[in-house]
Amino acid sequence: MKSYHADYSVTTLCRVLDVSPSGYYAWLNRAPSKRRQRDIALGDRIEVLHRKSRGNYGRPQLQADLRDEGIHMSDRRVARLMRERNIQGATRRKGFTTTIRDRDARPAPDLVDRNFTASAPDQLWVADITYVPTLAGFLFVAIVLDAFSRRVVGWAMANHLRTNLYLTRSTWRCTGEGQRM
Repeated sequence: MKSYHADYSVTTLCRVLDVSPSGYYAWLNRAPSKRRQRDIALGDRIEVLHRKSRGNYGRPQLQADLRDEGIHMSDRRVARLMRERNIQGATRRKGFTTTIRDRDARPAPDLVDRNFTASAPDQLWVADITYVPTLAGFLFVAIVLDAFSRRVVGWAMANHLRTNLYLTRSTWRCTGEGQRM
């Protein structure tokens, strides 16, 4: 009714909504119910806990923290109070499919026979590709490690997962002495 009060009289709005004007004014000036007062206090506590978690915690963890403080309430109530205050936990991003396997292709030979140990430096290098989710999208990182010293021999990164990320030597950054992992 407040949003239409500028265009219509209270009497007209009450007639349309089938409410008495005295009932409307009584409702308008009435103090919040005990449940509403408790919801306000719980919502304030949920906000404090959410800020304390640096915005990471969602409903399950916030509810567990409240339970640890001796405050027991249903998950729906916690969710409703969070929704009213526009509180959301950090979401895990959906995974990224990096490889679509060709069932008909011959698998690559295992040249080291799953033995990833080396007795001296530069005998065996191993490589892997991973991705890091960022606000701008995924960052793909390819790394080559010396199996003996566990030092990074070279690395490359890009915003795509095309073959030239890990096969083209010009994209690699060599670390020289490398860094210990």
